Amino acid sequence: MDILEIKDLEILAKKRVPKMFFDYVNSGSWTETTYNENVSDFQKIKLRQRVAIDMSNRTLETKMIDQKVSMPVAIAPTGLTGMQRADGEILAAQAAEEFGIPYTLSTMSVCSIEAVAEKTKKPFWFQLYVMKDKKFMERLIDRAKEAKCSALVLTLDLQLLGQRHKDIRNGLSTPPKLVPKHIYQVLSRPMWCLRMLTTKNHFFGNIVGHVDGIKDVRSLGSWIGTQFDQQLDWKEVDWIRKRWGGKLIIKGILDPEDALLAAKTGADAIIVSNHGGRQLDGASSTINILPEIVDKVGKLVEVHLDGGIRSGQDVVKAMCLGAKGTYIGRAFLYGLGALGKEGVTKALEIIKTEADMTMALCGRRDVHDLNIDNIYTKNNL
Repeated sequence: MDILEIKDLEILAKKRVPKMFFDYVNSGSWTETTYNENVSDFQKIKLRQRVAIDMSNRTLETKMIDQKVSMPVAIAPTGLTGMQRADGEILAAQAAEEFGIPYTLSTMSVCSIEAVAEKTKKPFWFQLYVMKDKKFMERLIDRAKEAKCSALVLTLDLQLLGQRHKDIRNGLSTPPKLVPKHIYQVLSRPMWCLRMLTTKNHFFGNIVGHVDGIKDVRSLGSWIGTQFDQQLDWKEVDWIRKRWGGKLIIKGILDPEDALLAAKTGADAIIVSNHGGRQLDGASSTINILPEIVDKVGKLVEVHLDGGIRSGQDVVKAMCLGAKGTYIGRAFLYGLGALGKEGVTKALEIIKTEADMTMALCGRRDVHDLNIDNIYTKNNL
């Protein structure tokens, strides 16, 4: 099979990853309207082709929160990455490191902070969920410091868990419950199963062994279900910023007023994000709301974007509309599920090639020169 686009990796991942874990990646909340519009709204944006312009000596290199990156793309934090492929977080972090872009480890990762740090050479970013257990929160932040994580990505849009119908119908858990449909799904993916037998990473590695009373899967599940902090407010964000003391990125911003409040915290960047369409169904797509947020706070804080990016063209469109960086979640997960570390690298190569070619055909040689003039608007039709 020739792998030419992210869709090819998605098709292959579906064949190799047990259904419950593939569906976990490939779904949104409720009607999945926002999940789908994250992608379709990118497709509505039309690029301006330019000709007879020097297209040589191009570069996608830039910086995200003062960190040099080979292209304006980071790997987004995704839970249960290690269930797409054994040791998935480690493999993805290594691929990102070699490619010269940031990797963001989720609080709800299968491989722990320490496990990823042991197998990588450069600092990665760590994503933090706000939990009610403040002692656990303090320890988690301190562990990220000890692992020399170079940025904390604080997620604000998960004070309660959006309902994702596929996960409920599949009875999603890690490791899978020993029920007939799960046994069938696992055994029908023998290579996935064999790889899982070679690793000790099967649980939420940042939680098991680090929370008092969490000794088995059942207690872990009940703890997670009650731990997301519904009382989270900007005072707590300030406490986290001070406890962390390093580069801070605030994720989950989808409203200009919230963007302004986030900028006032002193954060180094914000991520325009709707949690991949997995929280408030019916909310705006991220690319649709991006220009309004950039207009509100673009001069105050670095604005990044995630949600719906499936190609290098999507990256270029986001940069044209004012983003200083983007994040991929599903795109790298498809690669991971399909081909492991090699698949993550392939996904990054596809996106970089597409972004480079698109930028050139838009008449730009440097990613910093992309702007609103490179897409069709009412003002330049």
